[in-house]
Amino acid sequence: MKTARERKEDRYHRIFLQLKELLQKSPNPIARMATIAAVLQHKMDGFFWTGFYLLEDGNLIVGPYQGPLACQVLEKNRGVCWAAINNQKTIVVPDVNEFPGHIACDSRSRSEIVIPLRDNTDHITGVLDIDSNIPGRFDDTDAGNLEMIANLIYLSGN
Repeated sequence: MKTARERKEDRYHRIFLQLKELLQKSPNPIARMATIAAVLQHKMDGFFWTGFYLLEDGNLIVGPYQGPLACQVLEKNRGVCWAAINNQKTIVVPDVNEFPGHIACDSRSRSEIVIPLRDNTDHITGVLDIDSNIPGRFDDTDAGNLEMIANLIYLSGN
């Protein structure tokens, strides 16, 4: 019998293959983001809000997402999304209430994972942001697999 981690890895693997095939149909990064948000939101347990924030003129502006209403613009250098950009790495937050400067777009959010998006020149263009209403929902398995999925956005020749 498979462990919970193995089942999660298997689910991510199936989602990755599905997304890789779906994303071949559009070279547009925004369309790819919309597809990724929809698939992840509906296929992963415990994903409460799934979407993207995009860097635009030094601001983080909401992009395609699934879930309840989002903050339109995130306060500069505050919160998990900016921490991921400023540190240039994925951030996993088991309890958002313990994260200094957390931005609560929805008070039901309890845990969060944020993955920086990198274009083909390795420039950070925004983030993939996923919230859960379950404390401790995200781990290293999520981080590694969501990084692979985020890399599909700018992958040419999918």
